[in-house]
Amino acid sequence: MEEIHAVQNMSSVLVNTHLTPRPILLTRHGESLYNVRGRIGGDTAISETGELYAKKLANFVEKRLKNEKAASIQMGTDLQHLIEQSLGELGRAGRKIGLKAIIWTSTLQRTILTASPIAGFPKIQWRALDEINAGVCDGMTYEEIKKNMPEEYDSRKKDKLRYRYPRGESYLDVIQRLEPVIIELERQRAPVVVVSHQAVLRALYAYFADRPLSEIPHIEMPLHTIIEIQMGVTGVQEKRYKLM
Repeated sequence: MEEIHAVQNMSSVLVNTHLTPRPILLTRHGESLYNVRGRIGGDTAISETGELYAKKLANFVEKRLKNEKAASIQMGTDLQHLIEQSLGELGRAGRKIGLKAIIWTSTLQRTILTASPIAGFPKIQWRALDEINAGVCDGMTYEEIKKNMPEEYDSRKKDKLRYRYPRGESYLDVIQRLEPVIIELERQRAPVVVVSHQAVLRALYAYFADRPLSEIPHIEMPLHTIIEIQMGVTGVQEKRYKLM
């Protein structure tokens, strides 16, 4: 039943689709200190390598989107409060004056730091874009989980889609909480840059690329790479840019 509900949720957002051509740029945060140590979850800063990627990302985004035409921000109830809270008068005015693009990050500092060098575009933070909650396994390495929690390690290995970390989330949980994010992505007429995390971006990418649920936990989503999804009347096109 849980999987059926997730499928229905992912499909139902199609009714909100705008056919205005615009790019959506998806990228993971720059390498974090936990990435370096092989640990999952947490809220660490980015490494020196991650900082370099942040600069390269800013340069790419500013060049890629500088010629985009300004478009009004479309606000559903899920997005309106976040935009007005983050952008104040600019957010309220965005409906009228238009913006060339908007940057969405999670509330975790590794995405915020990665997006920080991007100039000229407003930024908002979405808790719904936070990484999958690893629960009691947060901060552990997979080797530590295998050694100290072998049953959990085996359960996750057998079914990554449905496996839920103790006191945490499963991929199906992530998909469900991303429903309002997808609705707002579909609603936008201006380009959106999403700086988020591996599990979240796998789910978002799968939606736009029409990939089945079973593939989501296994979709390649490397660090320091931008996936550009071009939305238009002829469908969805994809480009990938590996910056490092």
